[in-house]
Amino acid sequence: MKFAYFLPLAALSTAFVLPDEQIISQIAIESHKSAEPAFGRLPSKDQIVDKAQHYSEKLEDTYDKVVRCSKHAIDTAVDYVAETGSDISKKVQQTGYDASSWVDQTTNLGSHSHHDKPNQTVYELIASSKYTTKLAAAINEFPDLVVLLNGTLANYTVFAPIDKAFEKIPEDAPKPSKETLKKILLYHVSPEFYPAGKVLVTHTVPTALTVDTVGIGPQRLSTNIGLKGLTVNFYSRIIAIDIFGTNGVIHGIDSLLVPPPNVADIITFLPGEFSTLELGLTKTGLLPVLNDTSNHYGGTLFAPSNFAFQKLPAKITGFLFSSYGQKYLKALLQYHVVANQTLYSDAYYAAESVDEKGIPKGIFHIDLPTQLEDKSLAVDVARYGRLIEIKVNAFARVDIQDGIAADGVIQVVSDVLIPPKKIDRMEYHWQGDDLTVEDLKERLEPMIEDVEL
Repeated sequence: MKFAYFLPLAALSTAFVLPDEQIISQIAIESHKSAEPAFGRLPSKDQIVDKAQHYSEKLEDTYDKVVRCSKHAIDTAVDYVAETGSDISKKVQQTGYDASSWVDQTTNLGSHSHHDKPNQTVYELIASSKYTTKLAAAINEFPDLVVLLNGTLANYTVFAPIDKAFEKIPEDAPKPSKETLKKILLYHVSPEFYPAGKVLVTHTVPTALTVDTVGIGPQRLSTNIGLKGLTVNFYSRIIAIDIFGTNGVIHGIDSLLVPPPNVADIITFLPGEFSTLELGLTKTGLLPVLNDTSNHYGGTLFAPSNFAFQKLPAKITGFLFSSYGQKYLKALLQYHVVANQTLYSDAYYAAESVDEKGIPKGIFHIDLPTQLEDKSLAVDVARYGRLIEIKVNAFARVDIQDGIAADGVIQVVSDVLIPPKKIDRMEYHWQGDDLTVEDLKERLEPMIEDVEL
């Protein structure tokens, strides 16, 4: 198995789980359709029930057709997908768009009984399939992984790349080290049980890969419903679902998953989205600090896109990127950085603890301390099934969620975050109203005395 150019390219595509340009355009269009706040557009409980009744039969019919293809063997599932072409994929995608927000309130998709009782472990299923011979060979290099996937310590979920996924690796790529290969394999395994119904209503999935840089919690995968249907980390398409073993479930995927690089590297890799942010981090000396994982365990970067910076008045942008405004720029960017607390859309890691329950359904509020001394971000997460809205300081919307990184997560915000103004001991957050250079300086002035360049 050769990896020459595959690892950096796959790491790039995995790194920031960004949709392709068509999806980004769709998000941008949707964000301008209505000025109504994000929470105002969330469905009420009664609306959820009404929608659930409408979509339940459609969702179950589509799911049943896909489940029947999986049975208990990877071969049967992959053969079925090949024979039926894209029809099922399209139906899954359409159902996901229509009903994913309500699916967990309507029916337990994991409870269907179209299967005989499984009699093989997830390892045995992989080892016996003609479609996962390369994956089986890679796992066999590590006896402890064989024991793990044959064991009953947990109900595992394996996102299993089929042999064609390995064919995407360039022929002249060097073979990875055993350490790297093991990390890649662990990144395909979750120690928790995620049948397809649960995947559909989940944004991120914990894996068996643990890394010091993200704190004590496991590295995570992102699941997505988009133009390609149901995918992992936006690019690896799920092509076979719910292949049940005695100790878990397997989903077949068409591309290998590679652990992501650090937050700072991801920002650098994506100039089309973050060139202005990267310039600011470089000018202020924050980029190497952000990339130094010795000074933090996990973290959250609320990253303004290029479009977010373009929304600022030209005079403010000119001031911030001038030599005189450099200290103000540094303080402003520090206000976007949260160290030692990693907030995904459906999971939360503190430096020394993990919230095992994740982000609860309904409304969740948390104040996250930033790198700007004594200043926190007020974050609200509204969660109904797969539909999750995140707002910062009751104004800025997270347009693209869960940029999975080795040392935390990136949440892309629709606006540059402006620190609050204090009036009579009360703090007032900026709500997108007219902002002048003097007003910005007044908000940042108390914090720049300790800012070093």
